[in-house]
Amino acid sequence: MSGADAATKQREPESLSALLGGRSGTVDATAPPAAFVIAWLAGGESIVTGVAAAVVVALLVAGWRLRRGARPRAALVGLLGVCVAALVVLYTGRAADFFLVQLASNAASALAWLVSITVRWPLLGVVVGAVLGQKTRWRRDPDLLRAYNRGSVVWIFQYVIRVAVFAPLWLTDQVVALGVARIALTWPLIAACIAVSWWVIQRSLPPAHPGLRHPTE
Repeated sequence: MSGADAATKQREPESLSALLGGRSGTVDATAPPAAFVIAWLAGGESIVTGVAAAVVVALLVAGWRLRRGARPRAALVGLLGVCVAALVVLYTGRAADFFLVQLASNAASALAWLVSITVRWPLLGVVVGAVLGQKTRWRRDPDLLRAYNRGSVVWIFQYVIRVAVFAPLWLTDQVVALGVARIALTWPLIAACIAVSWWVIQRSLPPAHPGLRHPTE
């Protein structure tokens, strides 16, 4: 086995999916929107019925995640998002507006990731560095900084794809289609994003680089 192959093999266990927490949070995030759409339809397109179902499911998901050992903040963020979406749709009286928060957050996220790359503080590096307890050490490694910059570009496309799908559906009041899109573009898209960004990072690092856990300075 060549030195390059050996170095690549050493980096393989450093799964980006494992570092970012796997699929549980993204799968849980689809339950309240699905509950909203199902209850909205079952209740004769009643927004109150849809909101009640979404909030109840969000509470159950938050409780389930806490019992599984999730951090309280991580479990409550999803619940807060559902509550904000519920308030928005109750205020506007337009069912499609339940997904307005998701649309706005994806547009804001795309902009934030773009800015982070521009100022050379790629958010992928910030997140992974925090998970690994490296603080800002990764930024002093030019190879890692370049790899995180390139990997972060992939994440921008994830948010742009969602905005491109959600926006026309929201504008035309396609509530059921929005619910389906929310499910289809959550875990499957994030899984693809993680896989591609991990591939980009691996290809961007020199063969002899020790990996994400070991930034060189």
